[in-house]
Amino acid sequence: MSRDSDTILNAVNQSASKRRWRIPMKGVGWLTALVLVVTTGLGFWFSSEPDRFGVTDIVAATHDGREPKSGSLTTGALLHITRTLLNKPGGYLSNDVTPPGIVLDNMPNFEWGALVQARDLARALRKDFSRSQSQSTENQHLVIAEPALNFDSEKWFPSAEGSYSKGEQALERYLDSLLDPAQPDAQFFARADNLRGWLSDVETRLGSLSQRLSASVGQERINTDLAGDANAQQSTPAPAVSVVKTPWLEIDDVFYEARGSAWALIQVLRAIEVDFAGVLDDKNARASVRQIIRELEATQANVWSPVIMNGSGFGMFANHSLVMASYISRAHSAMTDLRSLLSEG
Repeated sequence: MSRDSDTILNAVNQSASKRRWRIPMKGVGWLTALVLVVTTGLGFWFSSEPDRFGVTDIVAATHDGREPKSGSLTTGALLHITRTLLNKPGGYLSNDVTPPGIVLDNMPNFEWGALVQARDLARALRKDFSRSQSQSTENQHLVIAEPALNFDSEKWFPSAEGSYSKGEQALERYLDSLLDPAQPDAQFFARADNLRGWLSDVETRLGSLSQRLSASVGQERINTDLAGDANAQQSTPAPAVSVVKTPWLEIDDVFYEARGSAWALIQVLRAIEVDFAGVLDDKNARASVRQIIRELEATQANVWSPVIMNGSGFGMFANHSLVMASYISRAHSAMTDLRSLLSEG
């Protein structure tokens, strides 16, 4: 009887032990599922693109009831773009090392496109817009802001956000000094030559994006690097014809980079239309600015497909990159026309 009793007790103990293990394992399973659901939900929320803003929003966010002055809206637009990158849902994601940011790529590429435009404008502010001539001194706040925005976008420590926040604060001080009549040293010169210089940079950026978007399906390109100058030379010989194709895994990256770049440009161009109103009206070029904005606005339409599709040009399925390239190319062409108008006497 004692042997049978021992057998029964052992069986009971083993059964109880299994139940004790089963309960924690079940709890771990539920906790894992909950974490996955919450992480996925946060991923969708963090991937929501920021809203576009206009002149009224810029004034409300940056001027505190003060009357706008020449350059204050352009500076305010740059400041607002920087703040949005830092304070949107999820904050700045490009340097995240934890979920969900580390597994997201659409929003980090959107951020990169907007950041490139912010950097170009910050350089133009420091180099041209804030200076009356080539030998004039640089603005002390822009000397801080421009390199701060050029900090490594994927650096985690020291963090990119810390550097961009430093740039944001410097831009805010520059804007405050612009709006303060007691500080005549802080200036913004709305001249045609200044605007042409910045437009040239933007034109180059849009041209590059258009080429990369068009390369989603692969294409042969004729080498035109030395066209127009019989005596031109280049450091390394290049083939007369080359095949260019964006890697399949990078197609959505280029698409969202272009989308972020266009988003930032829309805000800046709306501000420039006001700050450079006299220059644009003198050249009868205001319509050209509005046409560029209209083309860029089309790039911000909702993407209803769950993935960026890469069908052939005239195939059965869409090619989102080619559609984006069409709008970017038209904005690029309109910007070329605008630069020509501004260069005419």
